[in-house]
Amino acid sequence: MNYPPTLKQLKYLVSLNRHMHFGKAAEEAGVSQSTLSSGIQELEALLGLKLVERTKRTVMFTPLGLEIVARSSDILNKVTDLTQLAARARAPLSGPMVMGIIPTIAPFLLPDIMPALRDSFPELELALVEGKSSDLCSKLKSGDLDLVLYALPFACGQLEEMPLFDDPFVSVFPENSSMPAEITLDDLSGQSVLLLEEGHCLRDHALSACQLTGRDRTERALAGTSLYTIVQMVASGFGMSLLPAMAVDNGILNGTNLKPVSFKAPVPSRKIGLVWRESDPRSKDFAKIGHVIRDTVT
Repeated sequence: MNYPPTLKQLKYLVSLNRHMHFGKAAEEAGVSQSTLSSGIQELEALLGLKLVERTKRTVMFTPLGLEIVARSSDILNKVTDLTQLAARARAPLSGPMVMGIIPTIAPFLLPDIMPALRDSFPELELALVEGKSSDLCSKLKSGDLDLVLYALPFACGQLEEMPLFDDPFVSVFPENSSMPAEITLDDLSGQSVLLLEEGHCLRDHALSACQLTGRDRTERALAGTSLYTIVQMVASGFGMSLLPAMAVDNGILNGTNLKPVSFKAPVPSRKIGLVWRESDPRSKDFAKIGHVIRDTVT
């Protein structure tokens, strides 16, 4: 190898791995499909290795190609962090920043925290990406996101975590139910508990916090795609549910025949926090954002 790969070639390779499609990868990279394909071929020639198996309809990475992709992503992230370090030194908490947020937080927290963040950091151009925790985790590690606001704990590799506040769970029943004003976890025994479908971290946190793991799976046979769907299912008589307090406090039950029932102490809850890459030089800036969110909510 006479000279090292270029960052552009590594970017092409990572983009192709993300989309597994030459046309979509080229569109993301802002080049023609032939330019992207040539760049990857040049990279293969430089390394003396076959990284991608190509057919007319499919793209498949060789095992060594996948390892090169992982290392290329790390290199690109470090280069991004380097440029951000310089930008931060020139003007802290200014310019573009992308934050991921899960859908069981976004509609209930953003109306309060976004004005507070704008007031605190008027030069910050904060963009938001909503998605499931697993998807946001992948985007954070690939460098597509700068930080993520979601529920802890969530296994996402070596990240820096900043716990912000606890969000209690509230049980929700039809208005004509005979449940008392406060209940214990034992009162959930035998109830048809409606939760979000598999893949939502709120489901896992509710199962764990409310000690439902291992119970008869039939009580959780019904699952919804969103908290709003869950509310309508409970209102239609399909059972009861466990909702985050932030959703109930922000009116998700308005216009329904449902009543929230609190838990007696100890109250089950989920912990909301910020996470970012350990290598990102803007750790202090992210912590400042976290403090504003915490002060706004608590």
